[in-house]
Amino acid sequence: MSAKKRVLLLYISVNSGHQRAALAIEKALRLLAPEAEILAVNSFNYTNPLVEKVINRTYLGVIKNKPEVWEYLYDNPKVFRSLGRLRDSIHKFNSGKLKILLDEFKPDVIACTQAFPCGMIADYKTSFGLKVPLIGVLTDCYPHSYWFFDSVDHYIVNSEAATKRLIEHGIPREKIKDYGIPIDPKFTENVDDEVVRKKLGLNPGLPTVLIMGGNQGLGPLAELVNELNRISCPLQLIVVAGSNKRLFDWLERKKRLLRFKMVVYGFTSEVTELMSVSTLIVTKPGGLTISEALSKELPIIILNPIPGQEAKNTEYLTSEGAAVKADSAADAALLTEMLLVNKSKLEHMRGNARRIAKPRSSTDIARLILECANS
Repeated sequence: MSAKKRVLLLYISVNSGHQRAALAIEKALRLLAPEAEILAVNSFNYTNPLVEKVINRTYLGVIKNKPEVWEYLYDNPKVFRSLGRLRDSIHKFNSGKLKILLDEFKPDVIACTQAFPCGMIADYKTSFGLKVPLIGVLTDCYPHSYWFFDSVDHYIVNSEAATKRLIEHGIPREKIKDYGIPIDPKFTENVDDEVVRKKLGLNPGLPTVLIMGGNQGLGPLAELVNELNRISCPLQLIVVAGSNKRLFDWLERKKRLLRFKMVVYGFTSEVTELMSVSTLIVTKPGGLTISEALSKELPIIILNPIPGQEAKNTEYLTSEGAAVKADSAADAALLTEMLLVNKSKLEHMRGNARRIAKPRSSTDIARLILECANS
């Protein structure tokens, strides 16, 4: 690849799965083509910084307090149609800033890890005749209506169900690549489990349950810890609280009162190590987290999925036999005990996780990006 080739990666929201996906692709690109110029941009912040703050705050408020509202809005055909004019106006309004970005960076290829920037670039290509290849990288298991554009050159999906959905909406099959959701390339590297267990003070003879709630530590994680403390099965816990400071402080106080050992993290860059030493994971099913867990062949207990995209992720994982869904924290604790006791069921789920995992997704996507840049 020529040193003059430039790759523009567009995502939305700092510390989101979309940003992590973009950074994973960037890391894979730098491994494959160190000479490439790569620019990763938070597109919503770049084009509409004030609107970004309002929408992010509103989205989190709805998810935490009125998830049924998001369930109604998500991929609702009536809502999609009624927002069409507004979406076109936003894209037209943003085209001026977008032109500056494109003129200054002069990308040879553009990849988007979220539908908003993908749609913005797709419309820009149609309106202004931009010839730069555009790749839409899905970070959940199922595409919603805001992903469908004729001017997208390639779509990256995670499953045959996603492929079928795109084809139903007129996307040619040859444009679709089932490479998976991009995760950090380090998930393909071997981890010395013994060293990690020793560092964390974990007993190698006991099963380890990893609990995560996304970057913000969402869901009834405190209640789950209390419920696990009531079951009789021996275990040890690793809990990642993310940015949820209140949960982190509660866990730190609580761990002295539990019958089992519990290791507590806030934000951590050591998820690959934590997953490597875990027996199973209890988590909300964000696209990046479940892809990372599958790459480590971890059986998944799904707790508290967000309506819409995470509900669709849940449908996919349970249909493939790699996950079971808990309806409450108490239910999750009982499922944990059942799986830890039923070794054959646990191994069956582990085999299904291995079957559908795509640990080299970022590298495969990076190779496609480089092919497009050289086309």
